[in-house]
Amino acid sequence: MITLGIETIGLGFGSIVWAEVVRDIYHSLAHVWTPLYRLHVWHHKAFRADLEIVDPEIYRRSQWCNDVPECFVMLAAGLGAWALAYGVVPLGHWGMVVGLVYTLGFLGGAVARGTGSKVAHDLTDLTHLPGAFTAPPAPWFVNRTYHWRHHFDNQKAYYSGTFTLVDQILGTALSLKGKTIAVTGASGTLGQALLGELRRKGAKVIALTSRPQPVSLSQPGGQPQPLPTVTWTVGQEAALAETLATVDILVLNHGVNVQGDRTPAAIETSYEVNTFSQWRLLELFLGTVRTNAQMACKEVWVNTSEAEVNPAFSPLYELSKRTLGDLVTLRRLDAPCVMRKLILGPFRSDLNPVGVMSADWVAKQVVNLAQRDFRNIIVTINPLTYGLFPLKELAVSLYFRLFSRSRP
Repeated sequence: MITLGIETIGLGFGSIVWAEVVRDIYHSLAHVWTPLYRLHVWHHKAFRADLEIVDPEIYRRSQWCNDVPECFVMLAAGLGAWALAYGVVPLGHWGMVVGLVYTLGFLGGAVARGTGSKVAHDLTDLTHLPGAFTAPPAPWFVNRTYHWRHHFDNQKAYYSGTFTLVDQILGTALSLKGKTIAVTGASGTLGQALLGELRRKGAKVIALTSRPQPVSLSQPGGQPQPLPTVTWTVGQEAALAETLATVDILVLNHGVNVQGDRTPAAIETSYEVNTFSQWRLLELFLGTVRTNAQMACKEVWVNTSEAEVNPAFSPLYELSKRTLGDLVTLRRLDAPCVMRKLILGPFRSDLNPVGVMSADWVAKQVVNLAQRDFRNIIVTINPLTYGLFPLKELAVSLYFRLFSRSRP
């Protein structure tokens, strides 16, 4: 009896997930198959950038052309899954009814909206309600901020309707096309690798470097191609304010490794470069997030390194990076935009000439996981990090949430 109950509950939950997967696949197909797009485009015509309805008649038509057909496809797929479950789980198959009832609820809302019911719009079309956004794009469930990007950032991404699972699988949970992305430490090995990979994904990159020479990317069989470069100095982060105001994604990647040095000068240098300089840039950038569009599209990626949880055989590097990591965890609790951590293992660079991984490979993995909306991007050869870091991050985040206060 207990097994039957578990089977029924499992199928009930699975049927809801299946309904949402079908909805998202249908949605993604509507952007590549012209006959479906002719129907789906009415959905995009219905809203202004502030999510106010352009015209009530267009909105009603969008329900009959997009939302209602979408629900019928979900129903058909749900019935097919129920028939399959009946053959495999003869007694627990009734759990599949949950997904059908779930879908019928969406169908009822779509029909009501199609008839012009304002109450139905306000109660059931939650990702299209106008007004100021209250939170950045959510990682697991689609909120208004997340879905806004599908309409006004890139219609070829952000297909998910309720759960973000399909976007994570397809790599469409973050669009980099056309984004202005600035990378600090741009003259370093990883900085150049990130700039090259981001550029290949369609981003407009800006190199932020402390060196006087412009940053260039090598081209296969050709001359190095110079990039837009901004020179800055640690301690003078405010000079970058004008540049950061134009940036969509800031990648904080600069750092220093004093190896085994433990002199007062080494302590000051490590914390100034690895912790406080990055913190000042982080706060400067977060201060540029003011509008709905900026909350939806702006992000910060912070390279805190695997040293957050594992030894790097360089005590001051570990201490300064761990401090930065904890500050980022604290700031995430009420940040106005998405903040990602880069938890990277040993890669070959000027800071670590004996690193195992190549910077180009690491950069590809970082960008690939960011497009799947990983908020903590772990790239390492050490399997312990994949278990230790999530536990550490969860514990520290919970501690900060319980014993610190949010901003007024």
